Amino acid sequence: MSKLYDDILLDHIRNARNFREMNDADRKGESTNPLCGDSFSVFVRLEGETLADVSFQCECCGISMASASIMTDWMRGRGVREALALQERFLSALHSHEETLGPDAPPDHEAVLRVVRATPAREGCASMAWRALASALGKA
Repeated sequence: MSKLYDDILLDHIRNARNFREMNDADRKGESTNPLCGDSFSVFVRLEGETLADVSFQCECCGISMASASIMTDWMRGRGVREALALQERFLSALHSHEETLGPDAPPDHEAVLRVVRATPAREGCASMAWRALASALGKA
């Protein structure tokens, strides 16, 4: 890859999906990266055990923003257990530098994994939103 951030990630950085505070959220989770000072809030509105809406706010770098934008779209409509399982799967892929998240993963997340494989120091950036989501769902 000739440039670190491809068009997919740049689109999520420039046009972040679900970048908003959610006033009717049932849950809120937070995460910080002490190495760079980035901070995250993830908001979840539940309908029963389903994530009816997911949004985020952050003071963060581009890879954090893109990862959160992709994550919030992927999580909407999922059950809490499924969301937590996907969170574990994504973090496992980041830590183990797996090539893929599987056939049902959005291709946008593969772009995040490519950046982390090219620059492992960005692993913490890519995982912040996911850690905040786990916190919002009661798993710290």
